[in-house]
Amino acid sequence: MDGAKSWDRVRLRLQAELSEEVFNSWFARVSLEEVTTGVVRLSVPTLFLKGWIKSHYYDRLLQLWQEEISAIVRVDIVQRSALRVVPAPAQKAEARPARPEQAGFADHTSDRFAGSPLDPRLTFDSFCEGRSNDVAARAARAVAAAPEGSAPVYNPLYIHAGVGLGKTHLLQAIAHQARITDPRRRVLYLTVERFAFQFVSSLREKSALDFKEKLRSIDILLIDDMQFLTGRSVQQEFCHMLNALLDNARQVVVAADRSPADLEGIDERVCSRLKGGVVIGMATPDLAMRRDILNTRLRSARERNPSLDISEPVLDYVAQTVATNGRDLDGALNRLICRADFSDGPITMDIAEFAIADLVGAREPRRIRIEDIQKVVARHYNVSKHDLLSARRTRTIVRPRQIAMYLAKTMTPRSFPEIGKRFGGRDHTTVLHAVRKIEGMVSEDQTLAQEIELLKRMIQD
Repeated sequence: MDGAKSWDRVRLRLQAELSEEVFNSWFARVSLEEVTTGVVRLSVPTLFLKGWIKSHYYDRLLQLWQEEISAIVRVDIVQRSALRVVPAPAQKAEARPARPEQAGFADHTSDRFAGSPLDPRLTFDSFCEGRSNDVAARAARAVAAAPEGSAPVYNPLYIHAGVGLGKTHLLQAIAHQARITDPRRRVLYLTVERFAFQFVSSLREKSALDFKEKLRSIDILLIDDMQFLTGRSVQQEFCHMLNALLDNARQVVVAADRSPADLEGIDERVCSRLKGGVVIGMATPDLAMRRDILNTRLRSARERNPSLDISEPVLDYVAQTVATNGRDLDGALNRLICRADFSDGPITMDIAEFAIADLVGAREPRRIRIEDIQKVVARHYNVSKHDLLSARRTRTIVRPRQIAMYLAKTMTPRSFPEIGKRFGGRDHTTVLHAVRKIEGMVSEDQTLAQEIELLKRMIQD
């Protein structure tokens, strides 16, 4: 069996099924260790990544491998540090204290539990404000400017928006400005992945008490990518930390790609505390704001290259056609800047159209939730959502429930155990049976197949 070639094909299929961002986030660092009789062994660098892939993509990985090698019955995912012994360096290098802008923590805080890196460019000065984000920006500025010892006004402050709309920018701007306002203030910016990694590491190193004390002693906690919080023990520790900080009047700011009410798989106690604070959403920038973003980025680029010349009509074209988010606008402008650097003539409209063709009209696909599926199926079959989650076994309930489970598996990346949990705590084998049952019926019953296609369109609308 040529496992390497099979793994290449599995990766290509995953990459085709998932967005580039999702694939790079979860599978770019996955390596094939070996393929033995019936077993594939993959390795990842962190426990967090191992747990996430097992809980969200295991079923699909196993299916893809079985399509490559029918004898495969199991996919093992292990942490690489558990596989390889890293040799100790011959001489211990002199330790260098991390700068605050590198570590994301104040000077006097131990580097052992350092935060996620801060980008020095992400400040309030470089943040473009408009109608779509002015409330969130003003709230963030108020948090950063609050004098030490004053009671937090917005606590917790929860900012949610789609990809590339400025959530991370605002959180890091708070960190930068809060330290300018009062250098003694203990400020920590953490992604949820970093928090989970540090918590698991502290358990492994038997330093959990130090970890908890350090986090609960900070003045401003900034948590990014809240939607990725997973794992029961990690969520419990996050809940305890959140309660301790809020109860002691310490400022907490959280960012995610959806509102607290739409977080899936997050402990209800955590969601309740988040919903009890100030929740602010940010929308897609309008035309005027997109033009302002381009002007700001172009001024910054001209500081490095004063001869850079991109005409106003070209900038207008980019602002009008790249209507998704600020990150896509940055990408479009960077392409034009690159072409301007390596060409003798001006950037014409034809050059601009060619350079950003793949960004024009791009739209972020709507994210389907299991709750959306349950709601549409229940309404279509005239049953309640409570019936779908109940233990009732009547035919009028069982069939819609099986269809809802089938749609949950085919329209979301959720695993069988996760879907079972959302359907009244059912076992994953129940979900597997329902999916196979409906798959078999769809192949034989054209009416049912058309009905399910109708349900899919209703869910996607």
